[in-house]
Amino acid sequence: MPKASEIKKNAAIEYNDGVYIIKDIERSVPQGRAGGSLYRMRMYNVVTGHKIDETFKDAEMLNLADLVRRPATFSYVDGNEYVFMDDEDYTPYNINKENISDQVPFITENTQGIYAIIVDDTPVGIDLPASVELEVTETEPSIKGASATSRNKPATLSTGLVIQVPEHISTGDMIKVNTEERKFMGRGDK
Repeated sequence: MPKASEIKKNAAIEYNDGVYIIKDIERSVPQGRAGGSLYRMRMYNVVTGHKIDETFKDAEMLNLADLVRRPATFSYVDGNEYVFMDDEDYTPYNINKENISDQVPFITENTQGIYAIIVDDTPVGIDLPASVELEVTETEPSIKGASATSRNKPATLSTGLVIQVPEHISTGDMIKVNTEERKFMGRGDK
């Protein structure tokens, strides 16, 4: 049983007779308190989709839920659902767009390293790789002589995500993007 301070985003915990996926964690250190941080967690019930916000003390023990991570590949969009195909047995996993709304800007047909999160035989979310490669579809023209350490400019990527990139990046470039921080990491390999 991990402490609240050890829980990460996209973990599944058992809470109030249900299984919840942690979508966001905010840490705060109240003034005048001896010692402990507080962790405010936004959680979604994997069965009903019901959203709750709960605050836990850093040393509070939480039960991890029994979940399975299966390697999967994005297949297609069907209305409000994203369909992923299991890489090993080709089982389709339909996941509501609302459950993965923070991750949608990183999903393309070429995204490698996706894992479907399965709780009680129900697909409830996905784990993305630490970084993905996306194409820059729109940005200001690159400035000749701009170095990699100079100022940044906004760039729109192939999925619609807008991030800050160095001035030497131009439209059509493939770049690596950190999926956790939504930040430019470097040029892509392609």
